[in-house]
Amino acid sequence: MKILHTADWHLGKRLMDFSRIEEQKLVLDEICTIADAEDVDAVIIAGDLYDNFNPANEAVELFYKTVHRLSKNGHRAVIAIAGNHDSADRVEAPHPLARECGIIFSGRPFTEIVPFKLDCGFELLRSAPGFIEMKLPKMDFPLRLLLTPYATEATTRSFLGTEDRDAQLRTMLAQRWQQLADTYCDDQGVNMLVAHLYFMQKDGPAPEEPEDEKPILHMGGAQAVYTENIPAQMQYVALGHLHRFQVIDQSPCPVVYSSSPLGYSLSEANQQKFVVVIEAAPAEPVKLKPIKLSAGKRVERKRFENVEDALQWLQENPQVYVELTLISDTYIDAKVKRALYQAHEGILGIIPEIKNDLQTENTTASIDLNKDVKSLFKDYFKYRHGQEPNDEIMDLLNEVLDIEEE
Repeated sequence: MKILHTADWHLGKRLMDFSRIEEQKLVLDEICTIADAEDVDAVIIAGDLYDNFNPANEAVELFYKTVHRLSKNGHRAVIAIAGNHDSADRVEAPHPLARECGIIFSGRPFTEIVPFKLDCGFELLRSAPGFIEMKLPKMDFPLRLLLTPYATEATTRSFLGTEDRDAQLRTMLAQRWQQLADTYCDDQGVNMLVAHLYFMQKDGPAPEEPEDEKPILHMGGAQAVYTENIPAQMQYVALGHLHRFQVIDQSPCPVVYSSSPLGYSLSEANQQKFVVVIEAAPAEPVKLKPIKLSAGKRVERKRFENVEDALQWLQENPQVYVELTLISDTYIDAKVKRALYQAHEGILGIIPEIKNDLQTENTTASIDLNKDVKSLFKDYFKYRHGQEPNDEIMDLLNEVLDIEEE
């Protein structure tokens, strides 16, 4: 069977003052096109479906239309779990209607989905809290999924049945996963774990979380989860939360963050985004096929030595969001800033980087306290930057002094 893994759609998210909803429509259309072109049997969405607990109607409508299109009226299974940006109740609310199209929503790690069957050949064969087993159309072996949506510490401890605050949640999760795997996951089906968690190798480097992402370095305030906690029966782990495509580990199976479909912060500048198509069969290693996404504007950080080069690049690259660093001998005046913003609609910020080649001859010069404040400020500015402050800087100083007097 072929399965498409995606995550971190963050529908409704803005990048500073820029709405991304039109780009999200384009990239979700691209994902649907890829699912059809690859003829996948199931789609997994590993959390952060929306960007906040109460998304705008336009974001909700886009999500429902997309998963319905992906499901092909039950001929393709769609499984979506909640992330730390999602409301578990909102994610699970449409499930009675969604299951008629072979769409399964799981908002909590203890959610148990009642088995059902559709005329198209889709059937939910067995379930338990945090587990489902499905028969997909055209497949003669089942797909088993351990489902672990994001949950708060209190919710997780309640689900796992412990009040021991010193107990490590990663250990309790590992025990729960192992129990489910031993009960349901033999070598006659495809076995996978789907989670919205912060995973890393034990004693390995900690993967970086993107800017603006609510951190879950610790699930519900506990520890990061280690790849060694994954049951040996698993053939693939489909993760959400980190926005860069990365294979965290290959043992006991590929442990993969598929990436977000768009760059959502400056920490994601210059990142290529992906979905992952997995080919899987019982008792065999899976084959991974990361597929690049091209829809939507990319996020970039650029540095320029002069204004002319910056303006040329901006005119040649209109379909990006960009943070500009401009290296200059003097501070950027209002006229230059206006020209840059007029040349491009996607500037996220302009950072001046002042050259300081001039060295002060006497670095231990005494301070003449008989001078007025403005003169002292000019002396200090020249000492620090090797040049006189420009008119804009002095206007700001005058404004501050006027406020103090008032």
